[in-house]
Amino acid sequence: MKLAAMIKKMCPSDSELSVPAKNCYRMVILGSSKVGKTAIVSRFLTGRFEDTYTPTIEDFHRKFYSIRGEVYQLDILDTSGNHPFPAMRRLSILTGDVFILVFSLDNRDSFEEVQRLKQQILDTKSCLKNKTKENAPVPLVICGNKGDRDFYREVEPREIQQLVGDDPRRCAYFEVSAKKNSSLSQMFRALFAMAKLPSEMSPDLHRKVSVQYCDVLHKQALRDKKLLRAGSGGGDAGDAFGIVAPFARRPSVHSDLLYIREKARGGGQAKAKARCVIS
Repeated sequence: MKLAAMIKKMCPSDSELSVPAKNCYRMVILGSSKVGKTAIVSRFLTGRFEDTYTPTIEDFHRKFYSIRGEVYQLDILDTSGNHPFPAMRRLSILTGDVFILVFSLDNRDSFEEVQRLKQQILDTKSCLKNKTKENAPVPLVICGNKGDRDFYREVEPREIQQLVGDDPRRCAYFEVSAKKNSSLSQMFRALFAMAKLPSEMSPDLHRKVSVQYCDVLHKQALRDKKLLRAGSGGGDAGDAFGIVAPFARRPSVHSDLLYIREKARGGGQAKAKARCVIS
């Protein structure tokens, strides 16, 4: 039996998750090649560090959560450091809700790329905001990665501070080590706080559920919602669950363009349907 069929059997069709559009978000990770973007994503999804470097063209992941009576969907887009297709880069920015910009502390070129990327995000999102009349800042964190190594620092702290600015609600900076898993939890918590998302989305604040138990998400959300309605509390951090969807595929360019058009029109009231298993 093929793996996909086995997983489908473990996660039957009647366990389809109905995720409200307001609870669907996309996290986009940007930066030069070889700065550790994929390693940070791996830490977020699995808690593991992948020591082997494989150039990323574009990787797409999806994670579901059950948090305090609500089901959430977080799509993660791990982008190429070479950005051979500027139009796709712009599309990724337009559809992104939260952003992580990564540079390597021993590589000045990667820092200068992050400077350009930050401005591109602000400019691109500004065009969309002009149409939607939204004024909220773009949730964005900057990571100086590879802080675990002995290296010659090519970027001065004052330059980083100048790039980040003085308002942590608009941009925050963290020196991290994907290899040692240093400061990543704090970084994710800060990013989700900026976006006004549940802190339990951070990898250290929810229980990881295996794919064969994907129906737990829906059942747990219903249970927590009943407890909340009854005024019994419930849904604390210990009751937050998360599951990584296997075989998740990036939505088509057409779907992304429709999403952007709806957002520009002030739409987004429709419900988003998402399955635990996307084959």
